[in-house]
Amino acid sequence: MAVSEKNVSVRDRALTSLLDIMEKNLFCDKVMHSVLEEESWDRRDKSLYRRLVSGTVERAVTLDYILGQFSKVRVKKMKPVIRNILRMSLYQIFYMEKIPDSAVCNEAVKLTEKRKLYPLKGFVNGVLRNILRNRESIRYPEDKEKSVSLGIRYSMPEWIVKRWISRYGWQVTEEILKEFLKDKNGVTIRIQNGRRETCLQDLEKEGATLEPGVFFPYAYRLSGISSLEALRPFQNGDFFVQDESSMLPAELSGVKKGDFVIDLCAAPGGKAMHMAELLEGTGKVLAADLTEKKTALLLENKERLGLGNVWPVKNDARVFRKEWEEKADIVIADLPCSGLGVIGKKCDIKYKTKEQDIDALAALQKEILKTAVRYLKTGGKLVFSSCTIAGEENEDNVLWMEKELPIRRISIEERLPQVLRGKTGEQGYIQVMPQETGTDGFFVAVLQKN
Repeated sequence: MAVSEKNVSVRDRALTSLLDIMEKNLFCDKVMHSVLEEESWDRRDKSLYRRLVSGTVERAVTLDYILGQFSKVRVKKMKPVIRNILRMSLYQIFYMEKIPDSAVCNEAVKLTEKRKLYPLKGFVNGVLRNILRNRESIRYPEDKEKSVSLGIRYSMPEWIVKRWISRYGWQVTEEILKEFLKDKNGVTIRIQNGRRETCLQDLEKEGATLEPGVFFPYAYRLSGISSLEALRPFQNGDFFVQDESSMLPAELSGVKKGDFVIDLCAAPGGKAMHMAELLEGTGKVLAADLTEKKTALLLENKERLGLGNVWPVKNDARVFRKEWEEKADIVIADLPCSGLGVIGKKCDIKYKTKEQDIDALAALQKEILKTAVRYLKTGGKLVFSSCTIAGEENEDNVLWMEKELPIRRISIEERLPQVLRGKTGEQGYIQVMPQETGTDGFFVAVLQKN
């Protein structure tokens, strides 16, 4: 596949995005969304851009290891532009077979020139040509150094691998790492009640590919489209983009008509909107979040879905509000966490999250949970969830709540989807593992106020 001048511009934008993500610590999904909104590329160029950026970020640990074997300059000592040109080039060489190696090297040199780093184009070309000549001689750490070996092979920071080996063992950890690297085209959607048949027909007319979900009959995997927002069923509010694991809190809550629900960390609104839908137009869902921007997003999604029983409100979940005291039948506490369960979709999380963050986040959760319980009526239910697989932020905080707060776990076994039955639901919580379900790693516990 020859590389056109147009594709050089795609690569140039991809390089700028990599610098924003890997050097300036911006969020990968937001950077990519912004670029794709700005550029009038065709579907092929958009696909190339997505692959170059997300693939390079996802495989950065492996790519840096390979670079370290062939460059006299340490990867961390390279100029940021050069480091990311080399990463992106290696990603194409090792993971994009349709692009000729010679074209990759030529475009890397062109990018170096375009960034006015003329003296370094020989270095870039030399490193890449050296790797191409000796690619069969690349050696990875032996399995006896399990955390190092798995981290490099599956591009995961070593501290995360060590934690998972300690908790789940070497074999399960490798399964988790493999799952996170699987190609996950498209998104999961939750179709609103009564709209499934029409929504599916309309999506198929627009060329979308649909696969049934694994937990719920209203969940589908949607792919094969270039813009969600342009789809008529999206504009009509027929569906909400939401991972199936994230649908569990509403389903496990036992919500009934007329209930008053508070969702403390609601944006973008998947769980709050799901609860409102299960209320069938009755009751009230206070969808709260910290900033004006998040509150505006909640309002936008409420209006798109046509849910009159959702009330977005700006609120700091850590600060107690007297007017909500003992008013709620259900409180949803989907709390800030390390996000280690969603690495398969948000590949930059593994670089942004640090080991010391986990204890800090667990402490923040405790602060919010103390307040959350005060909003419950006697007999009201707290639905505590997170998108991580770190025990300190999940099971450990459930045990802490039972010790410190007037609240106790209740069984969720009967409400679990069949595929999740027998996985600790009797104990009042469920840890969804990504390699077992193909969904996000996710934790849900349901507790009742004494």
